[in-house]
Amino acid sequence: MLKLGVLASGRGSNFQAIIDSIESGYLDAEVAVLITDNPDAYAIKRAEKHGIPHLVMLPKEHPSKDAYYEAIAQELKKREVELVILAGFMRVVKKPLIDAYPMRIMNIHPALLPSFPGLHGQRQAVEYGVKVSGCTVHFVDEGVDTGPIIIQAAVPVYDDDTEESLSERILRQEHRIFPYAIKLFAEGRLSVEGRVVRIEGHKKEDFFFTNPPLE
Repeated sequence: MLKLGVLASGRGSNFQAIIDSIESGYLDAEVAVLITDNPDAYAIKRAEKHGIPHLVMLPKEHPSKDAYYEAIAQELKKREVELVILAGFMRVVKKPLIDAYPMRIMNIHPALLPSFPGLHGQRQAVEYGVKVSGCTVHFVDEGVDTGPIIIQAAVPVYDDDTEESLSERILRQEHRIFPYAIKLFAEGRLSVEGRVVRIEGHKKEDFFFTNPPLE
């Protein structure tokens, strides 16, 4: 059983999708700990509801950003976490945590990377006028949304879309592909060659997840 450590800053809807996937038997994993930088994060209530331990770790309580991420890495290691999940963690992860978990930190981003990295990917897509957007699960490196891409899902962008309406459409796909990416990792089906993530035994039915039908 794969041990997960989840980092979240807000409502934690992707965290909930992962919990649901575990409880349904879809994912052979357990969340060993939720770590948040926000004592008011709704993700904490989700953790409490499902009996998941949580920690509030504030950057201001550490002498530097590196010290903060070193402390997070120590907490994860203490709980024998094997894969770190960024589920709406609104900070750029620094080198001490990346070095502790190389190609074992996953993030989800609400755009089809490498387009529209950083904050407000949905707003960027609407303002740019693209006709297709989506979401991306990727491994984390030292850049901002620059790590190797694991899986993506596409959604249409309509002429009357707002940031909010597009965000809702993308979020539904986030809740599908994030658990799937974790499942691939848990099954030992992912390997990284340079920038390319290879998926062993990738079947047509798997491909459905990477390119779901347009709504």
